[in-house]
Amino acid sequence: MTDKEVKAPKIEFPVTDYPVKVISDTGVGNKDKILDIVRKHATINDNRVDERSSTNGKYTTIQLHIVATGQDQLYDINSELRATGFVHMVL
Repeated sequence: MTDKEVKAPKIEFPVTDYPVKVISDTGVGNKDKILDIVRKHATINDNRVDERSSTNGKYTTIQLHIVATGQDQLYDINSELRATGFVHMVL
């Protein structure tokens, strides 16, 4: 590896306070649907769920913290959220 190459840090699971940010269309019930999907795969810290709307109100960002147990779990959450059609990005 050269000095210019940057290697992503390896995550050591489990992570008890893993942040997840979901950017979606604003819509009635979308937050509940997002939380239901994530709850199928992980435990959510309900005290650390924030919701913000974009300036024009078209998009909503939901930031939450989960107990992450592995890469497969994170992949499943991402895949299922993206499959909704109203989620644009999962960070």
